[in-house]
Amino acid sequence: MPKKRGFKSSPNKSLQIKAPASKQESPEQQPPYFSLQHLNRKFCLSLCETEEKAAFADTLHKLSQLPWSQLKQQPRHGLGYEKIARNPIKSGIPSHIKADVIFIAFRFHAKKAMVGYRSGHVFHVVWLDRSFKLYKH
Repeated sequence: MPKKRGFKSSPNKSLQIKAPASKQESPEQQPPYFSLQHLNRKFCLSLCETEEKAAFADTLHKLSQLPWSQLKQQPRHGLGYEKIARNPIKSGIPSHIKADVIFIAFRFHAKKAMVGYRSGHVFHVVWLDRSFKLYKH
């Protein structure tokens, strides 16, 4: 008769798998998550050169290692960011973005900017300004 194979149950509760405890940290203490859902087709990743795409991926990785509170303290042409007014933006602003939203720009390849907005700890990338035509730099 064949032996039964499978997991043995253990009375030791310390060996049981548990879901991680949920932390309710402030968005300032969390690293950014990045969303490309609203990326504008005229300023998108598919228009970037291979080197720019690689720099974009590297930048997202570096930025995701620091909480928002530390990113605010970084130089704007380093890992930090700068605020961009709505008026100078030459591309149409998507209708889902409310008038009170503040745009910010991170640099991803030299001084080329990824521009978008923050919602909690999520940064929504809307434009990749690789040709410096989105706003006056």
